[in-house]
Amino acid sequence: MDIQQINTIGALKKAGYESKSIKDELRANLRRKIAAGETVFEGVWGFENTVIPELERAILSRHNINLLGLRGQAKTRLARLMVHLLDEWIPFVSGSEINDDPFRPISRYACDLIAGQGDDTPISWLHRSERFYEKLATPDVTVADLIGDIDPIKAANLKLSYADDRVIHFGMIPRANRCIFVINELPDLQARIQVALFNILQEGDVQIRGFKVRMPLDLQFVFTANPEDYTNRGSIVTPLKDRIGSQILTHYPETVQIARSITEQEARLDQRQSDAIHVPGLARDLVEQIGFEARKSEFVDDKSGVSARMSITAFENLLSTAERRMLRSGAEQTTVRLSDFMGIIPSITGKVELVYEGEQEGAAKVAEQLLGDAVKTLFAEYFPKIEKLERPDERNPYQDLVDWFMENELELMDEDSDQDYRSVLSGIVPLQRLIEKYQPAVPEADRYFLAEFILWALTEYKKLGKNRFTEGYQFRDLMGAYIRKL
Repeated sequence: MDIQQINTIGALKKAGYESKSIKDELRANLRRKIAAGETVFEGVWGFENTVIPELERAILSRHNINLLGLRGQAKTRLARLMVHLLDEWIPFVSGSEINDDPFRPISRYACDLIAGQGDDTPISWLHRSERFYEKLATPDVTVADLIGDIDPIKAANLKLSYADDRVIHFGMIPRANRCIFVINELPDLQARIQVALFNILQEGDVQIRGFKVRMPLDLQFVFTANPEDYTNRGSIVTPLKDRIGSQILTHYPETVQIARSITEQEARLDQRQSDAIHVPGLARDLVEQIGFEARKSEFVDDKSGVSARMSITAFENLLSTAERRMLRSGAEQTTVRLSDFMGIIPSITGKVELVYEGEQEGAAKVAEQLLGDAVKTLFAEYFPKIEKLERPDERNPYQDLVDWFMENELELMDEDSDQDYRSVLSGIVPLQRLIEKYQPAVPEADRYFLAEFILWALTEYKKLGKNRFTEGYQFRDLMGAYIRKL
């Protein structure tokens, strides 16, 4: 028999249904998944040995949880994924505003209905997808929003005195009874509003405009907070922190590969983009490395953090830059170029908080420097390191290429067709020799991106000069570039 066909309390009793609290429900389903070796939190990368074990321990301990971390660290995603640990359907008294358990009613409405109809009391079923409530803590949130208030319209319609508790209009928290309730950015909640949560977390008492309503609400609270908020905008009051069972610290991806997995999962791409635009593996790594460079940059406020969303939007902009170039040239396919990375600057400037020195440099300038730093970092993984000091009697691997630019200069136009772009780079013999010597196994489709990558790296190491003009880039010997600037 389909459990949803049960529509009265009497039938529910005959079916042998046993009600349990939401924390026991989460615990039981988590135990089953862990024992079966199932992945509990799908689509969350880099937390397998840090955050997720702590979160699982908190759920097994039936704790309310505070996820503490900088922006873009998947705190809200983790909270939303907890829904999958709930039973698929639960019964509640039909018409109840607060999802009353048929066997443990707590509202005046449900208690009166069951007292009058007994086993014939109608029940309805609530799917787990409807058992998630989320509220962003903002300074304008009131106790009435969260807990409730007297409703004069209800009092008038029902012809009841304000002394009757049936005139109460329940807020978001009572309406989330038997559900997961998430409060994001908890420190932004005013201290007096945080105080209103004390009894709900510990004793279950709710006071509304003088009514002391004993309502043992059944809730799984999940809070999220940014440590920056503790000093800049507000704080979590100490008695509230004391009532939160587990505080779990989140973090950013620890490797480029983990960051790539997150970006590839979250980037919103048109299928035509994916089919028509080839993205070399080095280009994908470069997008992520920019984020790593930003998190350690002296120009970026490390207390604010650099969200994983920066890499996601940068990757989307990178493909859109290549797509625009492809459409303007009338081509059907193309490959990402390093010069396309100038199209991701708007994704960086809006997502990093600069310190005073960074503001003086300018957001766009800092973004370009982060790109340059990322190029330098990854270059050492593909080619011999360029030392600052070299022995006069030693010839470095890049000398032939540097010498080539003593007599030649190179212009790479933003709107060059793929054929012209490849033709220009193929014509630089020392450049191609470097690739053949140190990266002989590079796929043909990635070869030209790697060639441009070498040129950018040599400019970062002050071996070549690079000049940006309206329609592209010019590469030339360092002295010639310096004289041209003068």
